[in-house]
Amino acid sequence: MIESLPTGLPDPNCSLGVVIVNYQTFDLTMQCVASLLEHGIAKAEHIVVVDNHSPDQSGARLDQSLPQGVVRVLSKVNGGFGAGVNLGVQVLKTDLVLVLNPDTTFLRNKIDVVRRLFDQRPRLGVVGLKLINPDGSLQYSARRFYSLPDIVARRTALGKLGPLRRLERSHLLIRKWREEPFEADWVMGTGFVVRRHAFEQVGRMDEGYFLYFEEVDLCARMWAHGWRVLAVPEVELVHDHQRASGAGILSPSGKTHLRSMVRFFAKFGVPWFRRPSRYRMAIALARWRQSAQAGRLSKPQHEG
Repeated sequence: MIESLPTGLPDPNCSLGVVIVNYQTFDLTMQCVASLLEHGIAKAEHIVVVDNHSPDQSGARLDQSLPQGVVRVLSKVNGGFGAGVNLGVQVLKTDLVLVLNPDTTFLRNKIDVVRRLFDQRPRLGVVGLKLINPDGSLQYSARRFYSLPDIVARRTALGKLGPLRRLERSHLLIRKWREEPFEADWVMGTGFVVRRHAFEQVGRMDEGYFLYFEEVDLCARMWAHGWRVLAVPEVELVHDHQRASGAGILSPSGKTHLRSMVRFFAKFGVPWFRRPSRYRMAIALARWRQSAQAGRLSKPQHEG
């Protein structure tokens, strides 16, 4: 599956590593890595760039062009975003891992704020960063878990109506974005830091998702295992994104988004009218796992 997968020993002097998954984003990935090095977010040897078998040969270009010391991982298949993150984390030996989209850059280094939070809170599993647009406006990267009315409010014109508009503001935790860290059900996968021990304990990223909902699933499993999820307004990350999932339900990205949503609800239950509690989602996850295990055990074993 992997063309090159470096290995190494733990570095006691570095608690933070970085994983960036590239898929046909050569220029953005180079810019993201340059930002990390310019602001001293991480050392070159603790930055891992995973190429998900890009058909435009950007993986080979990155292999030749990335700064010295940056680790390259060239996958022979495109297993999706979660699979790429798992490959990158597998290489790193750091206690904390910063997962970034290629279309992100730092303007300043305040990552020590995140390190201190993890040091002070032993049950902290995931920290989401404050995502801002290039013009400085906020992207509201911490959310509540979805109910079906939330999806209607977010994805249809009905969201402009009074009651659903208030529902959307609640879903986006708009009033929470002050200077103090706050608890969120989940944070966007564009830029987040995860405790490696927690990441391994909950089973890493679910590679059953190809794209979208991986971070929602990861955070839901964190809560189910007793880990906490916080958002940190003090640490900003510029995200110059194009919202492909909002292109329409019949577009390729829209269909992928819908498939991921179906998988998530299959695992954690369908929230018909109101947002699910974390406790009920943990119960639904346990049942889903039991059902999946029973299905595997009931399959006939093929003779080799």
